[in-house]
Amino acid sequence: MTASKIEPDELETKLDISSEIIAESIPDSASEVSIPSSFQFSDAHQAEYQPSKIVLIGTAHVSEKSVAEVKAAIRDLKPDIVAVELCRGRYDSLKGNVQEKQVPIKDILSEGKVNYYVIHWLLAYVQKKIGEDMGVRPGAEMLSAMEEAESIGAKVALIDRDIQVTLQRFWGKMKFLEKVKMIGSLLGGLIGIGKGTEIDIDKITETDVVTGLVNELRDFAPTAAEVLIDERDAYLAGSILRVAAGGNKTVVVVIGAGHKPGVTKYLKNPKSIPPLDSLMQIPKKRIGLGKIVGFAFVAVIVGFFLLLLLSGVPLKLLLIAFGWWFIITGTLSAIGTLLAGGHPYSVLTAFSVAWLTTLHPLIAAGWFAGLVEAKQRNPTTADLKAWQE
Repeated sequence: MTASKIEPDELETKLDISSEIIAESIPDSASEVSIPSSFQFSDAHQAEYQPSKIVLIGTAHVSEKSVAEVKAAIRDLKPDIVAVELCRGRYDSLKGNVQEKQVPIKDILSEGKVNYYVIHWLLAYVQKKIGEDMGVRPGAEMLSAMEEAESIGAKVALIDRDIQVTLQRFWGKMKFLEKVKMIGSLLGGLIGIGKGTEIDIDKITETDVVTGLVNELRDFAPTAAEVLIDERDAYLAGSILRVAAGGNKTVVVVIGAGHKPGVTKYLKNPKSIPPLDSLMQIPKKRIGLGKIVGFAFVAVIVGFFLLLLLSGVPLKLLLIAFGWWFIITGTLSAIGTLLAGGHPYSVLTAFSVAWLTTLHPLIAAGWFAGLVEAKQRNPTTADLKAWQE
């Protein structure tokens, strides 16, 4: 039997607004929260009502131990609902429901989502490599939770915020220096530069270890911690309350260990949860330091040529020098694009922009040629997956 899926935005029920922690004999990575109803019942219905019970299981996404704990908890508790830290997109990806299709490069560029896709790819690639080192597929505990839910006929609730919204808020709210540090750290991890702290993966769900890792992220990139952890703690808690609303339910919630303290805190004080709609808003674009530096550099180049003209250098001599510069740089870039198997339009683009990109330290001819190539030969989701292999 295929379990039915519940997503937070599909639920119209009123949130219950009180909670208490109940100590029970459950795994060390889990804690149980009882959610009493905020509604008034008649005496006849009061006898039938029981508070919803929520069991939070904090996991490591690449831990075999977490997989085993999740399976055991669901089998023992036989919950009505299994809530997982996934959105629709990540659910489909994990379940292999993503069909091969072309990536809309034109739409990505026009909507300014290039940075989000790059960050998404880098994060997914790093997690995949960690999973390979641990011998566990990233998200295996989520997949196991859904499979166990199907086996007992429980519903599956997708309680996380859409990944694209998270990434857009992540990138849009970070300051320039934070972005540089974050990208540098991710790239360093890809090529093996920098030595991180050795962590026992089986102990990563322990409170002290989780607190240390979260604090380390806050020190390194405060805005990233706010968006990736704090905001999602609130969103996950709000989604859980919606799923558990009405009472008479047992809900097993599978979330990353880093979210468990924050989610528990919000469940103890539901009135502190901000409106979920406010956590879905995309920050307005602003002119970043990178763009300012880029425009300033172009202005310097233009000013340099104007000064040459004003200093008495003949215009004919400048045009000849520029012509040779244009031909030499353009020809070399075009040959490189051609050898790489580029489309004729890509070759032409490389030839046309090379003169400028050789003067500007922040842009490259290959970027423009690559964008034209992607437009002429749209990559597919299979291509993106292959890049992560």
